[in-house]
Amino acid sequence: MYVTAYAPYGADGIIIRVEADIRRGIPGIDITGLAEGAVREARERVRAAFRNSGFPFPPDRILINLAPAGVRKDEASLDLPIALSVMAAAGMVPALDELMVLGELELSGRLRPVRGVLAATAAGIRAGIRDFIVPAENAREAAILARGRFAAAASLAEAVHALFVRAETGSLPGADLGDPPPPGGPARSAGDFSQVRSQGRYKRALEIAAAGGHNLLVFGPPGAGKTMLARRMPSIMAPLETWEAVEVTRLYSLAGQIRTGPPNSGLEEAGPDAPAPESAGQSGDSLNGGAPLSAGGCLITQPPFRSPHHSASAQGILGGGKTVRPGEISLAHFGVLFMDEAPEFRVNVLQALREPLEDRVVTISRAEGPVRLPAEFQLLLAANPCPCGRLGMVPEGPSPEGGNPCGGGCLCTAEEIHRYWRKLGGALLDRVELRVAVKSPRIAEMGQGEEEPSAAVRCRVIRAAEIQRERFKGTAIRRNARMTTDMISRHCHLSREAEGAFHGAAEKLGLSGRAFYGALRTARTIADLEDKETILPVHILEAVQHRRLGEDPYEILSV
Repeated sequence: MYVTAYAPYGADGIIIRVEADIRRGIPGIDITGLAEGAVREARERVRAAFRNSGFPFPPDRILINLAPAGVRKDEASLDLPIALSVMAAAGMVPALDELMVLGELELSGRLRPVRGVLAATAAGIRAGIRDFIVPAENAREAAILARGRFAAAASLAEAVHALFVRAETGSLPGADLGDPPPPGGPARSAGDFSQVRSQGRYKRALEIAAAGGHNLLVFGPPGAGKTMLARRMPSIMAPLETWEAVEVTRLYSLAGQIRTGPPNSGLEEAGPDAPAPESAGQSGDSLNGGAPLSAGGCLITQPPFRSPHHSASAQGILGGGKTVRPGEISLAHFGVLFMDEAPEFRVNVLQALREPLEDRVVTISRAEGPVRLPAEFQLLLAANPCPCGRLGMVPEGPSPEGGNPCGGGCLCTAEEIHRYWRKLGGALLDRVELRVAVKSPRIAEMGQGEEEPSAAVRCRVIRAAEIQRERFKGTAIRRNARMTTDMISRHCHLSREAEGAFHGAAEKLGLSGRAFYGALRTARTIADLEDKETILPVHILEAVQHRRLGEDPYEILSV
């Protein structure tokens, strides 16, 4: 007898067939199929769960096989499938055909939530699985795709009851999800654009980046508002489409970053779109709190915003591990990866971003074969212009002896500055279409006038996103930043004046081929923000203006 289970691995996971065979012999349980620690320990958890749930455990020799046998398995979510396969082999429960089961058992027989439930239901539906049994605390997650086709069990006894109901009626008992959560408003971020004074050019660059999915670099001295504005970017981003939301939620489910609660406990599902604490910004934090929830209760409808600490490892950023899990770039799928203090990240981490930025996927090689993780994200880099951060600041007195006379009190030598900036590398910077240099606003600018709120900017971004969705309908492209060269030829129509201005600017700045097409993509987004079909000179010149800085940190002195 067998039951279908699932093990998270990479972006798709593995469907596992759990087979049980009972024969005469010394009582015990043997598990084959490359079972790792957590799965081997399931023998004792299953035995205790049987006894404490009131079920007799077969006093025979039991063999459990986990197929395919050539893939390592180390997930406690196999506890319930193992228990039910033993029951089926002993004739204690009805047949388990066309059924996927997930759940970790406590010794008491209660079920604990597991990661990857949404990914499991997606994989099961593709494989023709008809029904699913999941832990009660994963019910809202399962409801996203398997509504009406699953049962939520709080214990081993409830899972067994669901099987008998299925045998009698032909379907599993429906899960009671309680009242659906009330619809929410737009994503809450760390604040609103109107709370930040000055920095109009930086705000404009963030608007263009949010509208077209472009990468952005901002550099300047500490206190200029680089991080403050970057953390407000979620407040202007367009919501995800349904299929995008399912894909993002699936990746968070695989990573185990959707926290759950019992369906009727009054505790709403809280995952990456939970309200962010004031101290948000460490690895794994997200600023997408307050996003609208689906009827299922935990669908992420706002683009993720990931902000890992600069001490993060390459594996933490790219993904991997013994059992391959999504990294930060995959958790930023269809959203933003914000790297604050970018030159402080390890060089190998920064340079490893180059291929995913181009390919929109990261491939991790393993002995069992390559694992591909989706990574369509936009990169947002913030950096000081030098190690001490004072390059470009207005000096309050004479420069200290040995300091940089042109750096406004900078204590770094030219060699230290270039070594610091070289960590970003020309190859990575060439993939960044928008570069902004900022300085601290003057005191006189801090209290003057009213700043445009995020809501007004967000309306323009959403309109531009809708134009792009219509433009790229039927293709795999979502935003202007991902246009191929053929698409650029079809969709980037320049007026005669714009074409002349662009070729002159490109020749003067010595743009690479990638930078040339990147500027066209940016100009297309600027035109979309103004609802213009033809790219005009003002659009192309703004795109070039946003592209010309960033090669040399000393450019901060010219701002």
